[in-house]
Amino acid sequence: MFKKAILPTLVLAGICAFPALTEARRPISRPKPAPQTRNVPGQFDYYVLSLSWSPDYCATKGGNDSQQCGNGRRLGFVLHGLWPQYDRGYPQDCTTEAFNPKMEQQFPGLYPSSKLFRHEWEKHGTCTGLSQVQYHQLSKTLKESVNIPDRYVRPDQPFRVTLTQFKQDFVKANPGFTASSVAPSCSGSGRFLQETLVCYSKDGKPGTCSEEVLRRSQKSCGQANFLVRSVR
Repeated sequence: MFKKAILPTLVLAGICAFPALTEARRPISRPKPAPQTRNVPGQFDYYVLSLSWSPDYCATKGGNDSQQCGNGRRLGFVLHGLWPQYDRGYPQDCTTEAFNPKMEQQFPGLYPSSKLFRHEWEKHGTCTGLSQVQYHQLSKTLKESVNIPDRYVRPDQPFRVTLTQFKQDFVKANPGFTASSVAPSCSGSGRFLQETLVCYSKDGKPGTCSEEVLRRSQKSCGQANFLVRSVR
């Protein structure tokens, strides 16, 4: 009688134990991170300094822009803008703070044409959390901190370069940069240098571009080589 009674009890206990054992081995799921708040001033991951290759702009859509493309201007890399970035995407138009025209007098020559002052502040600068003076000063500081490799300084003749060589040129000229700090883009289905992005941390130190930006650069300029147009 004793043996008959104990067997069902053990079986029942085993059945009850298995769910607990299964539960104990189940990995604990992490809570999903809260979605990043978009378009809030100061809330972003890193900066991109966009330097446009002026000869490409002037050869395509900038032909009527006399400020940047007039005879004798001979501009090479020029500041397009300083852009706060997310790891995926970017904020824009974060506030309605109007552009202060005094910035043009305080930071002369920062951009190749005056129309960029207003556009860059309203679309990108308002998302940095900085004042207008701070934003334009940081743009100036980072722009001037980039050492342009010699052969990209007002070349009289066009030349060809690969994506790898382009990155190596900038890394060699700029201690602190890595290949992931620089991300050029190309126009004409990858045939011509259009601009390069240089990535910085939020405190203005040389940084690493996001995977999104690097993939886009590889897709844009990753052909056998591309042409660097001469200045005009």
